[in-house]
Amino acid sequence: MEDLIPMLASTSLFRCFSTEELSILFKKEHYRVKRYAKNTVIHFQNEKCVSLDIVLRGTVLVQQIDSNGDMLTLCSFMAGDSIGENLLFSRNNPYPMTMTAKYDTDILHADRELILSLCQSNSGFLENFLQSISDKTLILAGKIQLLSMKTIRQSMIEFLLYECRIQKNTTIRLEVSKKELAEKLGVQRPSLSRELKKMRNENLIAFDAKSITIMDMEALKRLHTE
Repeated sequence: MEDLIPMLASTSLFRCFSTEELSILFKKEHYRVKRYAKNTVIHFQNEKCVSLDIVLRGTVLVQQIDSNGDMLTLCSFMAGDSIGENLLFSRNNPYPMTMTAKYDTDILHADRELILSLCQSNSGFLENFLQSISDKTLILAGKIQLLSMKTIRQSMIEFLLYECRIQKNTTIRLEVSKKELAEKLGVQRPSLSRELKKMRNENLIAFDAKSITIMDMEALKRLHTE
């Protein structure tokens, strides 16, 4: 665990502690570090949440199988991200979706007792914990809005406008493959490819394997509000 302390100290939840304080905290009980091989299920849908998870290495995918048998990736968590703070203290706290390891992944599982103790003893940690819960709520609300769009085009426009704001550029770098992007949007890859080509033919966008460039921002904004 000692070699993971500097990484843990850099996370948003534990940044209020020094590495020395974390070394003392994690010599106690109520936590475990576990390694998950690539494609291994970390938590099944409807499994009860009994720990706050911190991704120490690798990537965790939050996924659900839809009525057609297609896998939908709702979001992903990478090194430094926390999982489960919005469920841990709920009266009804099953995981709503299945979580799997995209690559070999190391996770710190902190028990409820440890998190409760840290919240009671350290106001900085309590503030970080509450902020993280709020951030998760906003992310989930955004994902629900995105997935409830009626058409693939509307979903794609929502994605492009969001990423344009985040990346502050009309050329959006794609951190995922087209297949993974289709999963995030909850559509089939061939359907996404067809829509991208239609939007390119209409001079709304241009794209290659690693990026999508917005060619007509005003038209996209107009279509988004229709």
